[in-house]
Amino acid sequence: MRVALVTESFLPDVNGVANSVVRTADHLLRRGHEPMVIAPQPPPAVRDTPVHVPYPVVRVASLPMPGYPQIRLGLPTPTLTGALRAFGADLVHLASPFVLGAWGMLAARTLRLPTVAVYQTDVAAYARAYKVGMTEGAAWKWIKTVHNLASRTLVPSSESAFALNAHGVERVHLWRRGVDDELFHPGRRRDEVRQSLAPNGELVVGFVGRLAVEKQIDLLADVSRLPGVRLVIVGDGPAAPQLHKALPAATFLGVRRGEELAELYASFDIFAHTGPYETFGQAVQEAMASGLPVVAPRAGGPVDLVDHERTGYLVPPFVAEGFTSAVRDLVADPARRAAFGAAGRQAIEGRSWSAVGEELLVHYGEACSVGYLERRAVAA
Repeated sequence: MRVALVTESFLPDVNGVANSVVRTADHLLRRGHEPMVIAPQPPPAVRDTPVHVPYPVVRVASLPMPGYPQIRLGLPTPTLTGALRAFGADLVHLASPFVLGAWGMLAARTLRLPTVAVYQTDVAAYARAYKVGMTEGAAWKWIKTVHNLASRTLVPSSESAFALNAHGVERVHLWRRGVDDELFHPGRRRDEVRQSLAPNGELVVGFVGRLAVEKQIDLLADVSRLPGVRLVIVGDGPAAPQLHKALPAATFLGVRRGEELAELYASFDIFAHTGPYETFGQAVQEAMASGLPVVAPRAGGPVDLVDHERTGYLVPPFVAEGFTSAVRDLVADPARRAAFGAAGRQAIEGRSWSAVGEELLVHYGEACSVGYLERRAVAA
């Protein structure tokens, strides 16, 4: 098949949507299919950063999102329809559709192409957190409109499925994210990395992710002050200046990738994830693959990923004390840390990107079957 991946974010962006699109395109190539990516122009600061991928990438004019300029909103343009037509797409994969994805949906319907829409970003939470000129209710109405035009919608967690169904989205199917279980592995723990992070032998509590308001990272302030604990923050984003002030005892490392990131994960002792709006929680899954006990909110995607009191702790969202108490408990109990970490590593078995890529191809086939019947009905 020729699959056009229309995405709200792509390389050199570092986020779950961009990573998922790269993994999907790579799997399509390995299985003999032909992917093409259509994405917004990145921010001017990184626009000249080379992106080396073995498939075509079409860039669409974009504007910064109000309140979060690192996120670019693709503009409606004839480029999109023309690119789909010139590519000869058989199916359109819409990655976290909201702005560019909505235009991609309309272009696909104009060309009578089947569509798979992947729900991956809690846009309603963004509307609430960043006051982007759209209420949470209006955001859900738009999500319903866009996704109900798709042949099928794929969600990464049971909580996402429940939320979409509750807001009237139809044809919802579960498709979880994969994890690179060879890159993220307990064997990547490094003494030299630990020495640099905790020179006095402290236990290292790590967070990995975008530094943004909706991630609620400031809830770890008391964790950063626990005796014998070093809080390490990996990532960057618009909330970085505020977080440096709110967490003066924490170590901020900025964005890390590849093997360097994997070594950091494996060199942590505990992983803390505070974001209550995650549709999945890829960082949680990478931490589990790295053999770490996880503390996460009982909300969103982590509810599916973390087995409470077996692979980690699920605590009340938005409440700092829950995170502090759970971390304090794990700091005091090395045997429990080890047991949770081992169980987490075992839990991610069978979740490789190759495995979930094969599941996606099944969804593509079903969407094409639906699209074929729809096209026959229109022709009749």
